Amino acid sequence: MAEEDYGSFVDWNQMGDLAKSSGPTKVDTKDLKEFKRMARQGYWAKNHKLRAQVYQQLIKAIPCRTVTPDAAVYRDIMGNAATKKTSTNVPLPEFVDGNPIPRYCLKPEAVASVHQIINCLAGQFPDISHCPALPAVTSLLLHFSVDEAQCFEHVSRILACNEPGKRLIDQTFLAYESSCMTFGDLANKYCTAAHKLIVATAQDVMDVYSDWQRWVLGDLPFSHVVRVLDVYLVEGYKVLYRVAVALLKFYRKHKMGAEGGQGNQQQEDSNKIKADIQAFVKGIASTVTPDKLLEKAFSIRLFSRKEITLLQLTNEKSLQQKGITVKQKRSRRNVQLALNPDTFSSEIVSAKEMHDIWSWIPERFALCQPQLLFTTSTHGCSLNRFYSHCEGHEPTLLLIRTTDGDVCGAFLSTDWEERKRGGNKLSFFGTGECFVFRLKPEMERYEWIVISHPELASSIKTQAQKETATSEDQITDSNSLQQPEKPPGELSPFLSARHSNLNSKNTSMFMSGNVDSIIVGGGNGNALYIDSELNHGRTGSCTTFDNPPLCAESFQISLLEVWGFQDTMAS
Repeated sequence: MAEEDYGSFVDWNQMGDLAKSSGPTKVDTKDLKEFKRMARQGYWAKNHKLRAQVYQQLIKAIPCRTVTPDAAVYRDIMGNAATKKTSTNVPLPEFVDGNPIPRYCLKPEAVASVHQIINCLAGQFPDISHCPALPAVTSLLLHFSVDEAQCFEHVSRILACNEPGKRLIDQTFLAYESSCMTFGDLANKYCTAAHKLIVATAQDVMDVYSDWQRWVLGDLPFSHVVRVLDVYLVEGYKVLYRVAVALLKFYRKHKMGAEGGQGNQQQEDSNKIKADIQAFVKGIASTVTPDKLLEKAFSIRLFSRKEITLLQLTNEKSLQQKGITVKQKRSRRNVQLALNPDTFSSEIVSAKEMHDIWSWIPERFALCQPQLLFTTSTHGCSLNRFYSHCEGHEPTLLLIRTTDGDVCGAFLSTDWEERKRGGNKLSFFGTGECFVFRLKPEMERYEWIVISHPELASSIKTQAQKETATSEDQITDSNSLQQPEKPPGELSPFLSARHSNLNSKNTSMFMSGNVDSIIVGGGNGNALYIDSELNHGRTGSCTTFDNPPLCAESFQISLLEVWGFQDTMAS
């Protein structure tokens, strides 16, 4: 039986050899380099009480914000945990992104304690917007805590770390999404063979890599992840990258062995590949020991904190420049459109169809109500009047009904007044929140290609959004894809694997207009082109949105409407 002080939440029957305390009983050093050596060698790995004491020492040494919630705060908020019944019925905060609490070796009732701790953390850290690793980190630390309050304090210090250049856990979608892009860069550079396997077999590589943190914090068995935690608390975030790359290497070895050295080169749905990797990681104990995993992770040369930090900052900056800083939910069925069916009137879409469109727009506009700015049935078929009614409004929603009865349109993130910066030349502007869609004959949305393939983002330059074309022919130049702005050798390592010939400016051609026409989407075609009389239009595939034609490639406009977004919270 293990130590009572640090084992009240542990199901010792699940701990296996870790339930037998042996080896050293104390750590005499305070030297960081010595701690690093001990952590990697597993100095305290066989003594549960010693490991708990070391964790407490390491976490107390984390530099934190001046006001960081501690155990006393938790007790004040939650009362006496011994007399208060905890429950798993209370949902976890939205910022964990649906990630479940890994039980590891906790007693079944201890999972409710993790629920309670996380919900208390949510109240004390209102700035957290996306933290999918929190359930796993909290569950792990509860194994080595005297009570819930101590676990709360330990997790709080990890969240409140303010040491310059030190990263412990992602707390925003921007940080998390850029970490997925960074992992893609690192996988291609340090795990080339495994990366090629993923590229060859998965339809969406970045979708597979979006699970990289969960492989380590969630899928690894307890015996392995606790050894990772030993080193993580000493060395920081880079350890997670190292271990994830090592897991990818072992996964490739497993696949090649299972398939006679050939490997399955047929592309499959990304979810199948993700499930296959998850199953492998969960069962890794049968083939790879914890020591072997760490040995592989730390055998990668030149894998420096500086390089990881540079990659992370570059990817974050790129995402910020393109407007990708918050998660765009693919399905938001519970969104409430501030729309009164008795007063809403569109000649193109019904109230239900407008509800469907609202499920696609960025979160911060979800509570706005549609405001009709322009309609050809009232204001006539004049591009000048179109501009005069739309300028000063951002964003806008463009709806088109063709004479054939098809309905399509675009969500446009930026004020049409921006077009004036290019004079009468067609200059592109807008952000990555723009998208195009069709409602009839069938409903489909086409987002910016970098959202579906975010590995593209790190090669896109800000000024590329406003690359100027002097004529429509230049905008739709079919040769543009054959002339990359950078030599392949200068591209991000991850980009060059699949997109070495993609001209980066073409992925940022969102919206453009002059006295002759308005254009949405560019690069080897336009998603929408509308003439100055708002009478004739064309649609085709384009690089920016990776869309098919939204209706007949050449069409006559029966009706065109533009809707603004009236902020009901501001009134």
